Amino acid sequence: MNAALTLRERSEAEASRLPPLLARAEHLAGTVLLGDHGRRRSGLGDDFWQYRPAQIGDSRRMIDHRRSARGDQQFVREREWQIAQSVMLWVDQGASMRFASDKNLVSKADRARLLGLATAILLVRGGERVGLTGTTLPPRRGNAQIIRLAEALSQDLETDYAPPEHRAMIPHARAVFISDFLGPMDEVELALTKAADRGVRGVLLQVLDPGEETFPYRGRTIFESVGGSVRHETLKAGELRERYLERLAKRKDALTQLCRATGWQLGLHHTGDSAQAALLWLYRALDGGTR
Repeated sequence: MNAALTLRERSEAEASRLPPLLARAEHLAGTVLLGDHGRRRSGLGDDFWQYRPAQIGDSRRMIDHRRSARGDQQFVREREWQIAQSVMLWVDQGASMRFASDKNLVSKADRARLLGLATAILLVRGGERVGLTGTTLPPRRGNAQIIRLAEALSQDLETDYAPPEHRAMIPHARAVFISDFLGPMDEVELALTKAADRGVRGVLLQVLDPGEETFPYRGRTIFESVGGSVRHETLKAGELRERYLERLAKRKDALTQLCRATGWQLGLHHTGDSAQAALLWLYRALDGGTR
């Protein structure tokens, strides 16, 4: 009886977290004006994209006779590419993401989940299939999929750093990875390398707290990981600042080089900045990656 009651309490607690996340993501997605969705490539669709010279293999019915009548060359009227793509999402749910340096700031996890779910909402509204990396939630369309994503993204992991999921990558799909990327770098390298080998291109968004960029700590300070696995006490925190900032700069450079080598795009977002601006960048980066 107690076990059943505990399970019910946990389920109710999780359910109580879901509506606010979903509502906020819906609101954030609604602030981004997309207009008619289109991936700006020629293919199957109803909207005009461009004229191109007729080629061997084009059928006569593809030729636009009005445009061709202006000269001696025949032209084909191409349509905008609107075939649904599969987009795979990974949002870091490790304990390190629950850090916030100030009570007036949201945690990195809160912002990452919000951006991840809002991106999924925009993509699904545009006809895309969206799911999670791995095998737990394959890409699908529809509002039911958004609810499944919201439920999955509302979970926390106890480990300090969660490695990117790289199983079951769909060949030639798109992907979005959102994390602070402060954990072991070899896991990130493995994930992006495997993705690139399967023709997967995507966007990597690093989410950091402003305090992680400035290291404002002085004097006696106790540094402890959110998950509790690491603890360090010092009387002269200010002396660590230069070494810390140097290591952070090296990590950012490593991410830049990795994205360059694998054809991914890299973005940086601070939890003190506008979530709307970050969402717009994410969506445009994904859109640009399909051209």
